[in-house]
Amino acid sequence: MATLYERIRFLCEQKGIKGARMCTDLGFSKSMMTDLKMGRKKGVNADTAQKIASYFDVSVGYLLGEEEKSSPGAEEKTPRERKYDEIISLLQALPEEKVTEAIRYLKYLADN
Repeated sequence: MATLYERIRFLCEQKGIKGARMCTDLGFSKSMMTDLKMGRKKGVNADTAQKIASYFDVSVGYLLGEEEKSSPGAEEKTPRERKYDEIISLLQALPEEKVTEAIRYLKYLADN
């Protein structure tokens, strides 16, 4: 069974971000991931687990290794919904100034 650190690392890789970025986005100390990796911290409290699970759109059970599916009904998404998820994931990985550029480009595509 994967550790909490391994699950978070896997989810970060899927989202195309670093653990430090997740910590910054959620207002956690950047050392949290290092502490989990090095075993200085074995887990997180329920509130932190919920924030991380919501950030990655997975269940707390999956995050904690209690479930194998990352989110309920994930396989029920249409191809278009999966593309939307991919776009959102890519946008979340961009720095703020690039998000503005991406929005302008999407508006351009929608208008033409």
